[in-house]
Amino acid sequence: MSSVLLSDWLQVPLERGGGEPVYRQLHNLLLQAVLQGRLPAGTKLPSTRLLAQELGVARNTVIAVYEHLGAQGCLQSRHGSGTYVADLAIDHMERPSRASTARRQARGTAHVPPRLSARGREVVEGIGFSSRQWGAFMPGVPDVTEFPARLWARLHNRHWRSAPPERLSYAPEGGLPALRTALARHLRTARSVQCQPEQVIITTGIHQSVDLAVRLLADPGDRVWVEEPCYWGLRSELKSLDLILEPVPVDAEGLMLSPARLKRPAPRFVLVTPSHQYPLGMVMSLKRRQALLEYCRRNGTWIIEDDYDSEFRYSTRPIACLQGLDTSGLVHYVGSFSKMLFPGLRVGYLVVPPLLAETFAKASAELFREGQLQQQAMLADFINEGHLSSHIRRLRGLYSPRRERLLEAIRSHFGDRVAISGDYAGLHLVLYLPQSVDDNVVVVDAAAAGVLVRSLSRYYSLRASARRGLLLGYACVKEPDIAPAFAILARVLKSHGVK
Repeated sequence: MSSVLLSDWLQVPLERGGGEPVYRQLHNLLLQAVLQGRLPAGTKLPSTRLLAQELGVARNTVIAVYEHLGAQGCLQSRHGSGTYVADLAIDHMERPSRASTARRQARGTAHVPPRLSARGREVVEGIGFSSRQWGAFMPGVPDVTEFPARLWARLHNRHWRSAPPERLSYAPEGGLPALRTALARHLRTARSVQCQPEQVIITTGIHQSVDLAVRLLADPGDRVWVEEPCYWGLRSELKSLDLILEPVPVDAEGLMLSPARLKRPAPRFVLVTPSHQYPLGMVMSLKRRQALLEYCRRNGTWIIEDDYDSEFRYSTRPIACLQGLDTSGLVHYVGSFSKMLFPGLRVGYLVVPPLLAETFAKASAELFREGQLQQQAMLADFINEGHLSSHIRRLRGLYSPRRERLLEAIRSHFGDRVAISGDYAGLHLVLYLPQSVDDNVVVVDAAAAGVLVRSLSRYYSLRASARRGLLLGYACVKEPDIAPAFAILARVLKSHGVK
């Protein structure tokens, strides 16, 4: 392509006075011409002065484009000779013949499409995350509009007025000591967790807490017991780490430890939600808790206790955690501030047995290189000054009547003809549907009508035994909006034959 043809070719697509600078347009046009072979290797480009004159742009613009493309290896400047297109061919790859190139061009550019790993495909196929995370009746989401933003802003300003340099660097092992101390004190009081500050590892949430625990406790191919049903997000997390999941059914007392199951080879660890089973909502009985602890003690099996929203009980005091009963150092206790404060905060915690505290703190720093120390400092003050406890009490007072309004709305449309569970605690309840109703289709139709729900069947590993139903979150719905929103959902349900 001669210099005259090159300038003519560049004149056509250049947009003057458009949104994109001429420098960027010229750079991209030349780069694509080189990459696509329209400017073959060895082609001499016009001088910067000549090209600038023919294009009617500043010479400095052309100089900057040539220099940038030269830094990328697309162009080569030869002293006393000019600027040439570089040879981008990879030395060790066989150059295609002209005939093969012609055949490939005739049938279109051939390339090998990128592939996910088998593990990646399994994760993607199981995705249940919704792009919409707010509104009636999205489960698992608190009312973030009730967060004390002004108070948080004051804490923010307090810490940023004189931010010490070490708070702007990577976090120390395990997280900010002030937050670990405040959190240990809060968990001992509020959840009966037996821990010291050094046992508390600050993470970005329950997913990362479980990820860290599994990476240090299990190897690929190890077996893990999970509740059936269970949170699909953690199920995907465990599968992505190449673990073999064994679903264990739950009943009104929680995890069912049948004699037949107890005779099988013991798993590497058990993942449970004993204080408020997710998603069904039952509490693991004391008898079952003791049986699980004894089984794991005898078999050297670890326990990961997910205590995701147990602060929100409406008829009784919060149920004490399983970790508080553990005398053998088997339970790893995980939680987060997503339900107590707001999900976008992305702060969680992992309480590990004393003998593993130092190991986990070092591994967390090695694997994740955490930061956000200023935010951790603000959160420590928020806890120490009593704001967390008062905020939780206030939210209980808000969520309890919302739960009642939702129950009233369900009864007004369906009476006692539909079963409900999980309505004594947490941020959602489960509305069971006839097994003949496809709850996944109901979710799609409800979303089209403007109501967000999740299908219960998606939380089961074994589709054949999955119960049909809907998870209805009430925490993020204002009380006056609950009845109208459920009326819309009721019409969708009735169109599917739910009477």
